[in-house]
Amino acid sequence: MRILVTGGAGFLGSHLCEYLLMQGHDVICLDNFFTGSKDNIQHLFTNYHFELIRHDVVEPILLEVDQIYHLACPASPVHYRYNPVKTIKTNIMGTIHMLGLAKRTKARILLASTSEVYGDPLIHPQPETYWGNVNPIGPRSCYDEGKRAAECLMMDYHRQNSVDTRIARIFNTYGPRMAENDGRVVSNFILQALRGKPLTVFGTGQQTRSFCYVDDLIRGLVQLMETENLHTPLNLGNPDEFTMIDFAKLVLELTESHSEITFLPLPEDDPKQRCPDITLAKNVLNWRPTVSLHEGLKHTIEYFRKKLFL
Repeated sequence: MRILVTGGAGFLGSHLCEYLLMQGHDVICLDNFFTGSKDNIQHLFTNYHFELIRHDVVEPILLEVDQIYHLACPASPVHYRYNPVKTIKTNIMGTIHMLGLAKRTKARILLASTSEVYGDPLIHPQPETYWGNVNPIGPRSCYDEGKRAAECLMMDYHRQNSVDTRIARIFNTYGPRMAENDGRVVSNFILQALRGKPLTVFGTGQQTRSFCYVDDLIRGLVQLMETENLHTPLNLGNPDEFTMIDFAKLVLELTESHSEITFLPLPEDDPKQRCPDITLAKNVLNWRPTVSLHEGLKHTIEYFRKKLFL
């Protein structure tokens, strides 16, 4: 098939392009390089089946494709709060343009949504049936509400125009090719530890997150895309839950760092708990994560070690 991956030069997008090429597909990578990097896809340039287009999904584009993986959007608070108006335009206008393309070409389209649609959840762990607890006017709302609007568009295009849609709600994912400056806890802790700087834990460190290794996540996205007649959202993430203080200690152990742990005030609207209920993914996709946090962190630490000390 000819498959379009928007945001294909990003962390997740580059791994997805690689995976789809290994399956024998023609892959069109579309990226405006706001957070994506050519370094992530440079090894694919010699592949005859790979094509790169520099383009911003806020503007329409005419292509002929069989499938669309719509991943384009800054996904870390540092990046999506840099230009919040552009972030919500990317989520809404970008999704409208990709849905229009899917409608015209009769392509199947998958939206990379997010666990952020659950906000600071009052139900734990979070099932797909939970509507969330989101601050619609807070500093994170450009991303949270942008993704919620994108999900709404996906469902409406499916109901009104019979567009063949898929929605993946992605929980914390980590691995090689994460951006060094994205401000997420995995990259923050690893880089701080490798540089011998204090690990900055927000609040008391008792807030929880779950961490899914990138290989598991990509496998889940492709399985969701290939599953028939599943148009409602589906959680993809690792249900193993860790407090931030325990996670910081694990990073120190695996990096063999002597860095200390310091505490900073909790950011506004920062979720206290975040953990996926993946019952639907298990039952419908027969999918579950297989890479342990220890194993995944070792690969990620090695990646950042090479980046720092080349």
